[in-house]
Amino acid sequence: MPSYEIERKFLVDSLPEELPQQKSKRLRQGYLASGEDEVRIRHDQESYTLTCKRGHGLKREEREIEITQKQFDALWPLTETCRVEKTRYLIPAGKLTIELDVYHGRHRPLIVAEVEFDSVEESQKFSPPLYFGVEVTKDQSYKNRQLAQNGLPISNSSPASASR
Repeated sequence: MPSYEIERKFLVDSLPEELPQQKSKRLRQGYLASGEDEVRIRHDQESYTLTCKRGHGLKREEREIEITQKQFDALWPLTETCRVEKTRYLIPAGKLTIELDVYHGRHRPLIVAEVEFDSVEESQKFSPPLYFGVEVTKDQSYKNRQLAQNGLPISNSSPASASR
């Protein structure tokens, strides 16, 4: 049975005041295949995963399996030209969690917030916090795979990220 990711994504105009108190972890991920389907590997300080995603937009099919560090290390060189590194902050928002990603390296100063939902209906009822900027859920240029392949979108002009 496939599982689905239902997620909305927003640029962030200014960082929330409570950000320093939130849990965070450093992520590095690389893409092995992309197109309508994508295959990525990720190391998040605690675990190593291989993820396959299909589709685009609000709801996408997603399958994820844990891999070993040895498997990750064997595959990582294959992602050399298609990588993203970021710090992810986990911010509680009622029963939801905001994943606020602060990008590093060539993707700096991009800051993006993602929120996952149990249903499309729940996602439509969501009211973003004031520090969220423009919604980019349907903008393919802000998908991590696209960022890894192409770098920052030319239109990225988030005031908060410009001041970092």
